[in-house]
Amino acid sequence: MESLVESTVRILLSNDDGVHSPGLLALYEGLKGIGELEVVAPDRDHSGASNSLTLNRPLTVEEHPNGFQSIDGTPTDCVHLAVNGLFDKPFDRVVSGINTHANLGDDIIYSGTVAAATEGRHLGLPAIAVSLVNDGHYHYETAARVVRMLLENRLALSLGPRSILNVNVPDLPWEQLQGIRVTRLGHRERAEGAVPMTCPRGKKRYWIGAAGEGGDAGPGTDFHAVRQGYVSITPVHIDMTRHEAMPALREWAEGLDALGGHNDGDA
Repeated sequence: MESLVESTVRILLSNDDGVHSPGLLALYEGLKGIGELEVVAPDRDHSGASNSLTLNRPLTVEEHPNGFQSIDGTPTDCVHLAVNGLFDKPFDRVVSGINTHANLGDDIIYSGTVAAATEGRHLGLPAIAVSLVNDGHYHYETAARVVRMLLENRLALSLGPRSILNVNVPDLPWEQLQGIRVTRLGHRERAEGAVPMTCPRGKKRYWIGAAGEGGDAGPGTDFHAVRQGYVSITPVHIDMTRHEAMPALREWAEGLDALGGHNDGDA
């Protein structure tokens, strides 16, 4: 959110739960009046799609009676196509969500919700991914109100290049939220084992096991904040280089004499 939100701002809304998701509708309703809203989302649930982009076939766009548009592709496809082809007017920012479940810690590696936001960022737009830490009450309106509050903040925010905000909102009524915490990503324990099953044709199949609980989930993490009733806001930088490891890696790589000899023409 590098600049103030004005009445003329154009916001692209997307998600990974699909165009018919109640979270997406709640986000749209909650942001009405804040600017021009356009919705482009997958035609079905693409949870766990991460940043996959469809390159082996053309994509189909369908417009729905409520004005939303759906694409038979991934969340990344939706944002990419919306920004680079579907509209004549440019967008000012992207908001992805409201995801039906949390995107905490390692979840962001797999999350299509976060992927939609990062695609917006890759295309030069400030972006927010927002998820509901669902415990069965489905307070989407609370998460939508949080997003509106963030967008209406009159203080400019500069996150730098390739950065988004990952927001997780406890599944509580608005008045029960404890506040906002700026957090780092925690880490989950190892996922549960794959669950075998037999299909009606007698062949063995597997369900991916459930995600692990928070292992690194102490104070300062996104896990801890939402458990305490706080909205978690984490700045996520999409640069996977581990910069602090580079000096040791360079020193280690200097010992790879065989490759150096090969480059010099030695056998």
